[in-house]
Amino acid sequence: QVQLVESGGGLVQAGDSLRLSCAASGRAVRYDVTVWFRQAPGKEREFVAAIRRSTGTTNYADSVKGRFTVSRDNAKNTVYLQMNSLKPEDTAVYYCAVGPYYNQINIWGQGTQVTVSS
Repeated sequence: QVQLVESGGGLVQAGDSLRLSCAASGRAVRYDVTVWFRQAPGKEREFVAAIRRSTGTTNYADSVKGRFTVSRDNAKNTVYLQMNSLKPEDTAVYYCAVGPYYNQINIWGQGTQVTVSS
């Protein structure tokens, strides 16, 4: 069964904004940490942002600090990634994932494509 569903990706121009959503169901709702990763063509997957449900604590990669904001709606079991001032180098497939710790991921979503044109 599908447990994490990302949505909100698309094609935008540099400087535009997008908001990604990650809706959890089933076992996925049990985990405390939600992490956003991204993978660009020919590059390794990289950490983008994370949020801990129990404390609200957030963490960001240096490359997105000040531009991206991660948040969650616990009632909807949904985590959001607000992406502002998008750059062409933000182009990637964005994945959300959940686990008990930042470095222990148990469930992955299918990914959503974000393309930023210059």
